[in-house]
Amino acid sequence: MSGFRATVVVDEPADCPVADVSASLEDPVESVSRSSQTTTEGTVVEEFGVDADASLEGEYDVELTPVQSNDREAIYRFERDSAADCACEVIEGTGTPVSSVRAQNGALLLSFRTLELAEIADIVDQLRAYFDGVVVEELTQDHEDVSADPVVVDREKLTTRQREIIETAHEMGYFDYPKGANATDVAEELGVARSTFTEHLAAAQTKLMDAILEAEGC
Repeated sequence: MSGFRATVVVDEPADCPVADVSASLEDPVESVSRSSQTTTEGTVVEEFGVDADASLEGEYDVELTPVQSNDREAIYRFERDSAADCACEVIEGTGTPVSSVRAQNGALLLSFRTLELAEIADIVDQLRAYFDGVVVEELTQDHEDVSADPVVVDREKLTTRQREIIETAHEMGYFDYPKGANATDVAEELGVARSTFTEHLAAAQTKLMDAILEAEGC
């Protein structure tokens, strides 16, 4: 049996406190976890870790409570309204658990595993119904053996502009972790608005994923 692991970036995750905190820090926010049950007040409790030297003196929409710290990491807890749009809950609403949550430069990086590639496309579509700037940053497949399963993707399916945007984003480290550049950096390099960059990137990734799915069905 083989499966896929994907990391999806949500550049604009609405009112996500973890993403808001990451926007004010140089290092990524990691060790994110949340309660599976809501409180009697209808809230969800979440925790996250930041570098021990990080300063969280900014203004946030939720109260951040320090709960643990050591020489390397400080853990904070907060409560949020369970009715708020949450990217993690959108993914898990499809029946797919989120295995890793990180936040950097105001964006969420969500990793999960699926058995079928088509499930990833469905999850991305679900996320795009709620959030702007949703792109697949990493996609890998695990095999039980060493046999290869190559898929040839026709670059001509992409417009000249889409190829330019993907190549520029790759060269600037947009798909790296930690990121070498964020969406705003790449958009400025291309001379376009951030929203234009994310729209072109999403359209290009949809074409590439469609081509891979078609090849798998052959």
